[in-house]
Amino acid sequence: MQAEVIAVGSELLTPSKLDTNSLYLARKLSELGIALARKAVVGDDRASLAEEIRRARRASDLVILSGGLGPTLDDLTREASSDATGRALVLDESVIDEIRERFRRFKRPMAEVNKRQAYVLDGALKLDNPRGTAPGQWLEDDHGVLILLPGPPRELEPMFAEACLPLLASHAPSQRFFTLVLRVAGIGESDLEQRIAPIYAPCTEIATTILSAPGDVQVHLRGQGTSEAEAQAAVQGLGEAIRSELGDAIYSEDGRSLAETAAALLARGGAKLAVAESCTGGLLAGALTTTAGSSEFFAGSVVSYCDSAKSGWLGIDESVLRAHGAVSQPVAVAMAAAARERASDTLGEPAIGLSVTGYAGPGGGTEADPVGTVYFAVADANGARSARRLFGRGRARVRTLAVQTALDILRRRISGLEVA
Repeated sequence: MQAEVIAVGSELLTPSKLDTNSLYLARKLSELGIALARKAVVGDDRASLAEEIRRARRASDLVILSGGLGPTLDDLTREASSDATGRALVLDESVIDEIRERFRRFKRPMAEVNKRQAYVLDGALKLDNPRGTAPGQWLEDDHGVLILLPGPPRELEPMFAEACLPLLASHAPSQRFFTLVLRVAGIGESDLEQRIAPIYAPCTEIATTILSAPGDVQVHLRGQGTSEAEAQAAVQGLGEAIRSELGDAIYSEDGRSLAETAAALLARGGAKLAVAESCTGGLLAGALTTTAGSSEFFAGSVVSYCDSAKSGWLGIDESVLRAHGAVSQPVAVAMAAAARERASDTLGEPAIGLSVTGYAGPGGGTEADPVGTVYFAVADANGARSARRLFGRGRARVRTLAVQTALDILRRRISGLEVA
């Protein structure tokens, strides 16, 4: 069975809105052994959307649309699906009753425009939406299956899981997929490719994909079999060979980000973390506190952006700042040690200090430490370790790489690994 996903909405064609629904759908379809052949984004144009639906249904057995089921005039998924399938839209009074009841619970009158959401393709199965006003639709005919889902992820995901997956199970092929994801820190994409290409290239039966983001490279190994266990077994040999090559650069195999991995290690270790940041301006603390329950391990942060903040707030000796400069190994170590000492003294319990200071650009830098140079340090009961990295130019990129590197240094220190 081959599937396609069509994300609907002109906002998805702008740089400010991402289509995350297709990622969720791709993962769920893969778990069923259904191959996702194509994803498309179509704006709020009825004719263009209808033509895309026709094309997708000619090419694939399963077509899923997300979005465009709202009450406004630019929500055109129902009308375009009617045009593409030749099926009339039929008013379902039960849907109107459900929408009206939902508004009543919120003590609001139902606007007349909401009745547009009660039109269902003739012959389609209505998919209940207890989390919103737009029901989904399931149409099955000689051309395959067409599914219409609401756009908000908080509505789409439970609807797909609760209503669509049980229906799709009977259509799923006998084959199953399993994807092993190895997340890697501290190795760039090209270096990683050079190291592991000789390992994975001969294994043509395993689909290998390398995805790269600043400070985070992912190796995806996808195998297939008649069961999930068989598919998983198919990738294990290749997975072991890559693990052996990359070693402790692999920080996660369960999907967790580097921040989540570091947070889990901190939570298990018992010591509180205190952060002192300069060039990252609070991004490091932000990454760590994104994790739910971060109050269990995170003590606090000082964004000591200027020299006077480093000396006044952290107590860094001004002579050290004058002698070495704010972007230096001695200052990074002093920042981490000061963060640790203040947290430990305030809380009366063990603490770890983590620091970052650098030239994010575009200005600044010296001949010895050009723009893109960042120093890191981590301090604990066993002393302090520091590291220096050169990230090149690009302010946003340098700051992102600095956060990822700091998290990796923290992970390595807590795990007893070498901090280079």
